[in-house]
Amino acid sequence: MTPAMHNTVLSLQSLPAMPETARKILSIELATDRGNELLLRLIEKDLAISARVIGLANSPLFGSSRKIMTIGDAATVLGIKRVKMVALGFAMMSSVTRNPPGLLNVLQLWQHSMAVALAMDALSAAMPQKMRPPNEEIYLAGLLHDIGFLVLEYVDPDLSNRFHASLANVGSLHDTELEAQMLEINHCELGALLAEQWNLAESIVAVLRYHHANFTAQNLASHTLVAMTNLAEKLLPTFGMSEDDSLEISADEWLSLGIMEAQIASVEAAMRLRASEIGSAFL
Repeated sequence: MTPAMHNTVLSLQSLPAMPETARKILSIELATDRGNELLLRLIEKDLAISARVIGLANSPLFGSSRKIMTIGDAATVLGIKRVKMVALGFAMMSSVTRNPPGLLNVLQLWQHSMAVALAMDALSAAMPQKMRPPNEEIYLAGLLHDIGFLVLEYVDPDLSNRFHASLANVGSLHDTELEAQMLEINHCELGALLAEQWNLAESIVAVLRYHHANFTAQNLASHTLVAMTNLAEKLLPTFGMSEDDSLEISADEWLSLGIMEAQIASVEAAMRLRASEIGSAFL
């Protein structure tokens, strides 16, 4: 490992602890009315998080017949569990977002992450009940899967800017391929290291570390959340980056998630619809 990259990895120690708002959100139990009330009050105190949640509730995706203006109304449209995970994901991502940002397009990253989370939710609905991960894990995995890009910018802004400048000029190269050329650690590993530092669940750490890995059908079956994220990434456009057209989804990958061949077209359509409708939610 080069001295520069060694210093970059060492500087991960300077990353912020999990933000207090995120810790509080994680600690709230939603099984009671009091828990729901505590969550909504906490979100209302953070204008940035409130804006993200309300923006999502106003997306055409959720078909509200009126303009959503309050967190309470947003919870009615989205459901309290979805509100919790969106707020948690944004709180975590914000804590490692530089201000002002560099060449990394943070808004596009957030939109892509939200689209992946929602697409995974659509995928889960088509899977056999016994195979579905908890909704909370699905949303957190989707929202945080690419947080490693923020980590790179946080610990080494110059290297991050060089990476994204190069990426913009190599239209046919996938982000992971360029990372292999330019970096000695990729966004997957950087995100996983942060998740470990924050003591997130092993299932979330695995998603961050392996969501671009190639799995056999047998391995996919034992890593359902990773497989769901991997599949959603292949279907959905990346945030301003060139996706590798060769990333086709095999029948075995679908089958490992309990999706039969006759279902594939409709499930793909539902997942892509989620992605296409999320773009305007956070402008």
